[in-house]
Amino acid sequence: MRHIDVHHLADEARLNGYHGRILLWCALIIIFDGYDLAVAGIALPSIMKAMNVDATSAGFMVSSALFGMMFGAIVMGMVADSIGRRKAIAICVLMFSLFTAAAGLTHEPVSFSITRFLAGVGIGGVMPIVVAQMTEYSPRRLRGTLVTLMFSGYSVGGMLAALLGKGLIESYGWQSVFLAAGAPALLVPFAMKALPESMPFLIRTGRLDTLKQVLGRLSPTYVAQSNDQFALPSTDRKQAAPLSRLFQEGRGLSTAMLWVAFFMCLFMVYALSSWLAKLMATAGYSLGSALTFVLVLNFGAMLGAIGGGWLADRFNIKYVLVGMYALAAVSITLLGVKVPTPVLFVLVGLAGASTIGTQIVTYAYAGQFYPMAARGTGIGWASGVGRSGAILAPIVIGVLVNMSLPLQQNFMAIAIPAVIAVLAVLLIDHKKSASVQQQAAAQSRNDSAGLANGAGEPA
Repeated sequence: MRHIDVHHLADEARLNGYHGRILLWCALIIIFDGYDLAVAGIALPSIMKAMNVDATSAGFMVSSALFGMMFGAIVMGMVADSIGRRKAIAICVLMFSLFTAAAGLTHEPVSFSITRFLAGVGIGGVMPIVVAQMTEYSPRRLRGTLVTLMFSGYSVGGMLAALLGKGLIESYGWQSVFLAAGAPALLVPFAMKALPESMPFLIRTGRLDTLKQVLGRLSPTYVAQSNDQFALPSTDRKQAAPLSRLFQEGRGLSTAMLWVAFFMCLFMVYALSSWLAKLMATAGYSLGSALTFVLVLNFGAMLGAIGGGWLADRFNIKYVLVGMYALAAVSITLLGVKVPTPVLFVLVGLAGASTIGTQIVTYAYAGQFYPMAARGTGIGWASGVGRSGAILAPIVIGVLVNMSLPLQQNFMAIAIPAVIAVLAVLLIDHKKSASVQQQAAAQSRNDSAGLANGAGEPA
């Protein structure tokens, strides 16, 4: 009888086409997710004109999706740990695709807000699930790179919305960019077939034949035997992952600090996306079209995410995050200093890299911090708490803008959360990370095997 440690097998697997297929589908889902989130901002001026609403009503209409994202991130992560990730991903994709398309059929603010809230549940819910999926199935030495590469699809989706939005709205009206968002629903059956289920879920539900097939594709060196027994750490054997598990085994303070980091990072992301253009226009800068701004911010975010993931695989991810948050504090503060326009675009790119990009690396860290069975719940709660920062940011910075403060002070207010995030990440106990504990356990097994072999050798 063989005892197979699925954690160890996944950690040590060599990168192959199966990993690539999982990466492709998870990245596609995040691209669609990013498009659906960004599309409202692209179409907002046309929506305000068509529905004859003022800025206050428009702000509520936009924020309805953010409230939905907060709810979805918290609930769907726990749902995924209970019913399986494949079903949860399918539910989320159908929700954000169909309800975003439904928003294009509305004609007044209330129905638009309701459909955007329901779409937001899917948008926010799918993020922690695909991060957990990519984390579980990535080789340990490439985990940060693959997760952040996958999540950079979020920026691709934002750029896609910007590139398609102008032409579609001018030719077919604002409804067209929302109706186009319904197309990914057609891909759900293919995604369900291509994506594997969570390994702990397969073990808990007794689907061992399916697990053997997955392991054979994940690591071709594995050859299934009829008497194989599959091992899970005791933390992964429970049927569900309640909130209390995130605070057990010495993870309490670290969980709270992860929540603080998520809150602060998303506060900066939405403060910049909501008010950067307005602040720069007030300061007399000409940033060109909104399309150029969206592209620069998201291009910087994509580079920051991929670069941060690459660094995280080669150095301690905790201190990579500290450096990225510190870069956010510096780059955002410098946006308040009068500089030539080319330098300004560089600073905007750095701000995108160190806010949206850092958010993606923070997701990757949360995915590595919790054990497999609690990963969806852990990432979901961190993301959900962080969404409250996204909701508050446009309101708080809007109040400061109305106070007519000097430009430098406005940007310092946006940069302060980066300093708080640096302190929060420094307080995380990295030794409690599931990835660190798995690595230590693997080393202990190797050491024990070496001692056993040594003991069996003739004198």
